[in-house]
Amino acid sequence: MMYKKILVPHAGSPAGDKALEHATKIAKDNNSKLTILHVVENIPIPPSLTFSFERKELAKDLRHARSELKKEMHKRLDSKTKKLREQGISTNVKVIHGYPDEEIARIINDEKYDLVVMAKRKKLPGIKAILKLGSISRKILEKISCPILLIDGERK
Repeated sequence: MMYKKILVPHAGSPAGDKALEHATKIAKDNNSKLTILHVVENIPIPPSLTFSFERKELAKDLRHARSELKKEMHKRLDSKTKKLREQGISTNVKVIHGYPDEEIARIINDEKYDLVVMAKRKKLPGIKAILKLGSISRKILEKISCPILLIDGERK
C-alpha cells in the first residue's frame, strides 16, 4: 500500500520524536507528505468558580497560556520540519487546541490520512497491554479507519 499522507501526532516528547523518525523513513520510501500535529490540551474551567469575575479572569489567563504554548510548540516543531524539508520530505506542522483524542481523530477523518504514526507510552504485559493501551491511542483507534503504527515511546 502506498501512503501519500502521513500524520504524526507529536506531544513534544522524546517518544514523539521516535514516532517521527519512523514516519520519516516511511515518508522517504513512499514519497509521502508528512504532517506533524500537536494538540494543546483544552483545560476546562472548574465549575466551582461561580463568581463571574473569577471565571472571566481565569478564562483570559487560560487563553493567554494556550496561545503561548501553541507558539512555543509551533517553533519547536518548525525546526524539525525544516530538517525534514532539507531531506526532501514534504512536511507541514499543525498546532491546535482541544481534546487530543477528539482533535486527532477529527483531523485524520476530515483530511483523509493514509497512515498515522504515533507513540504510545503505557507498557503492560499480555492482554492488559491491549486493554490498557494509552487512553489517547485507544480512543483514536476506536474513531478512525486508517492504519495506525504505534511506536513504543519507552523502548531504547
